[in-house]
Amino acid sequence: MTIRVGVVGCGFYAQNHLNSWEELKSSGAVLAAVCDVDPAKAEAAGRNFGVPFYTDAAGMFDAEKLDLVDIVTRHETHRALCELSIGRGIATIVQKPFAPSWGDCVAIVDAAAKAGIWLAVHENFRFQTPMRHVRRVIDSGAIGQPTWARINFRTGYDVYRTQPYFYDEERLAIADVGIHVLDLARYFVGEVRHLSCETQRRNPKVRAEETATMMLRHENDAVSVVECTYGSRKLPDPFPETLLEIEGENGAIVVNIGLRMSVTSGGQVLEESIGSPLRAWTSEPWHASQEGAFNACQHFLDCLKRGVPADTSGEDNLKTFALVEAAYKAAEEKRAVEPETWRRKG
Repeated sequence: MTIRVGVVGCGFYAQNHLNSWEELKSSGAVLAAVCDVDPAKAEAAGRNFGVPFYTDAAGMFDAEKLDLVDIVTRHETHRALCELSIGRGIATIVQKPFAPSWGDCVAIVDAAAKAGIWLAVHENFRFQTPMRHVRRVIDSGAIGQPTWARINFRTGYDVYRTQPYFYDEERLAIADVGIHVLDLARYFVGEVRHLSCETQRRNPKVRAEETATMMLRHENDAVSVVECTYGSRKLPDPFPETLLEIEGENGAIVVNIGLRMSVTSGGQVLEESIGSPLRAWTSEPWHASQEGAFNACQHFLDCLKRGVPADTSGEDNLKTFALVEAAYKAAEEKRAVEPETWRRKG
């Protein structure tokens, strides 16, 4: 079964999506066309991957027979682009964050549900090889039911060099990387009853928060602490690694810098390396993130071909986006906040 893929957005991170679809050719993916409002970026991607290139998404959707569109643009464009693809009956993947607001996210999910269109969000941290290893250990029952966790992404890496628009974002740490770590808290520990949050702006050049510390009470009564910052001064800098500790009823998992995982179970401690492999088009230190993008695209392709929802379907990702909204509200109102919920209409 062949899936013809169109990619909207040919910027910095979109290169990982483009390379992923190209590599997935052997699994039935065909990178059919690319689009970017910047003519130079669109042409560069089109020539690099040998496909037609466009500067108008609607034009690409109308000209090409696409089975799937992968939207890798700024979040403020997501709703309009999703409505274009959904309106044409094309299965859709949209890069995180899903959209600028809860209302926009709900509108996209409602539109897909009403039209019966397959929809997924490219939330890729849970698809990174190290995080898959952690999930495997939890699923094995080695530590029992998780009861407490600390999950953090703390770096001082200069993310502003490749994404200078970060300086002027109204929302930064939670919306950009905190959303990933909050999704991992759901993935490892379970859904969230309420959360509290403290934000900091330690970098005077940045308009929004670049540090956030969140505490979550999960529906199973477990507690997790979720941390994210682009202002860390700690060395060695673990970028772009996610570090964590998860304690369960019968043991614990710890992922340390260098992606070394230790598992305490049955009175024994086992250690292993859980780093991501390098692919032909990936490079350090980005390879863990790049490989997560590939694994996510591979998962989406498989789910679409089988006609089943993705793990990070639009409906599922609303639960993660609701945590982002709750975190900002909790920080502003200085209290614990319950996340919003969504129910399918009809």
